[in-house]
Order: sequence, then structure tokens, then C-alpha cells
Amino acid sequence: MKILYGVQGTGNGHISRARAMAKALQQYPELEVQWLFSGRSPEKLFSMEIFGDYWWREGLTFVHRRGKISPTATTRQLNLRRLLRDIRELPVDDFDLVISDFEPVSAWAAKRRGKPSLGLGHQYAFNFPIPAPRFNWMARNIMRVFAPVQMSLGMHWYHFGHPILPPIAQPHVTDTPVNSEHILVYLPFEHHEPLLRELAQLPCQCIFYGAPTDLPAAANIQLKAPSIEGFQRDLASARAVICNSGFELIAETLTLGKPILTRPLSGQFEQEANAQALQELQLARVVDRVDAPTVRAWLDDLPTGVRIEWPDVAGHIVQWLAGGRRETPAQLTERLWEQVVPGRGSRMAAPAQATAD
Repeated sequence: MKILYGVQGTGNGHISRARAMAKALQQYPELEVQWLFSGRSPEKLFSMEIFGDYWWREGLTFVHRRGKISPTATTRQLNLRRLLRDIRELPVDDFDLVISDFEPVSAWAAKRRGKPSLGLGHQYAFNFPIPAPRFNWMARNIMRVFAPVQMSLGMHWYHFGHPILPPIAQPHVTDTPVNSEHILVYLPFEHHEPLLRELAQLPCQCIFYGAPTDLPAAANIQLKAPSIEGFQRDLASARAVICNSGFELIAETLTLGKPILTRPLSGQFEQEANAQALQELQLARVVDRVDAPTVRAWLDDLPTGVRIEWPDVAGHIVQWLAGGRRETPAQLTERLWEQVVPGRGSRMAAPAQATAD
């Protein structure tokens, strides 16, 4: 089977999930995959070796300014003519299946040509009535038309009674001690200069990813450039994590049982919905701003982290693809939730209390 696999490159979470899928797909040589990335400039993509000779298209993305989505800047950078041309010219007829991790060029090209398509990722969980801000009909409609597919496998930290898969997230295995005292900070969408001044007031060491490394920083702050291995080591050994409310990093942090302080990106429907779900599931502390008093109060009463063991979701999805997709998404979902530890099983009507680690 020849698969065209499109990945939204705006956030590192999509690419992290794609790396897990690429590793699983390598176990099935009968599945021939051509990767396509969009939404991020090619020079800003890193550690892409596992994807081989991948394709790149400009695609669509949202522009943020100082911790908020900027509708004006987002509209201004949109090159609609190029997007339509890329959709029209993408050679989807050469493939048996198009998979889209919320990637619009591949999804719309498949829709235009009537090719079989499968959506895979967190955003497709919003096809169901899960926790999300009320009355935001425009954001919901944008998510529905952004990367439309014939069939989807949405993912979330809980199924909420719907056929939604667990996350693709495995604990990071490193030789780094796990009892370090540093706080890992990943806040790429914030206004970094005032944020660094706030973190400088804290009585702890912070390792900060997502900010320019040439910014002036206090002695208790270490700015680090993007690095898969380095980030995994620092995450595995962190005392706690401060981050925006993206999906994949929080899923990975939950495998490690780290306390989480999170601030959703303002105006970003998905992150605001994620924050609401985190509060309902009692998996993280959600705040409106990250400043010295807020972080200090959290550290003074630092909660015990919640540890959840997810199954090998990527491996099961690829096995399902190679086996001809005989199970329905609901059957696949039920089977995988039965393997989650602690027991957030698929037959539960409401979230269970997770086991503290």
C-alpha cells in the first residue's frame, strides 16, 4: 500500500507524533510512505532524518503575537493562491491512502480527487462533544474544514465516552537521573523578555526551551536550542513542567508523572479546550498567566504528579492499517483504552481518579 502522510508542522507535537508513527511504519515494508510537511518554514524543521526524502508545502498556519493568536497577522501571511495551486497539483492519484495529521494540503487534495483519507491526531477528537469553550462556533467550524477527511482517529487524554484513542506518547528512557531540581519550561508562544524577568525572581533553576537563545537571562535560567535528545533528557529529569496547553508534550509529561503548570494560548481554541479538559480531569494546574507570584505559589504547594501509562498506540494503528482496517475505530479505541494504566477504561462513563505517583 502506498501512503501519502501529511503532517502539520506548526507545532512540535505533530512532528513528535509523526516520528513515533514513522518508527512503527518501518516495521511494515509493505506500507510505502511518502511524508509531506507544511505550516513551518523548511529551514526551521530539525531532526527530520527518519522521514527520508520528505516533501514540503507552505500550507496554513496561525500567527501568534505575545501569547495570543493574531487574526490580522494570520490573514496577512496567507497565500491563498499558492495553497490552492498546491492542493490542485499534489499527485494524490499515485497513492492508495492519504493520512493527514491535521495537514490541509494533503487532506484537501484527497477530498478534491475522491481519494481514501484518514485523519490522525488530537484535533480530530473535536469531532465529538468533548470539553471545549462554549459558543465558539467559528473556531469549531474552522477545525472541521481545515483538514477534512473521510475517516478519523482522534486522540485525547481521556475518551469522554466517545471513540477517541489514547495519545501517542511513550516515556522517555534516558540515563539521566530523574530527581533533578530544575523546572522545565517550554513556552514558545509567550512574550519572552518579560517572562524571563519573572522567572529570574524564582528560587529554582529553570531550563527554558522555545525562546531565542541569545536573549539575556538570569543565572537561574538556562536557555536551550531545540534538540530532541536534549529536551527528552531535561524533561525526564525535571522536577516539574511549565508549558502552554499543547497536547503532545502534556501527554508525554503524564507518562513521567511530573506536575504540570499550564497556560493556554489565548484565542487558540484547541489550547483553551485542552486547558478545560485538564481541569476536569485534574491532571494539571491551569493558570491565566505565568509570572513569579503564580509560579512561586504553585511550587510552594507543588502537587504530586499524575502518572499514566499509555499503550503503544502508534504500533497498534500501523498494525491496524497493515491488517486492512478490519476493526472499526470504536473497536480499536476500546481495545487500546483497556490497556491504559491506571484504568481509564473505555466503558467508564466519567473520568476516574488517576493514581498519583
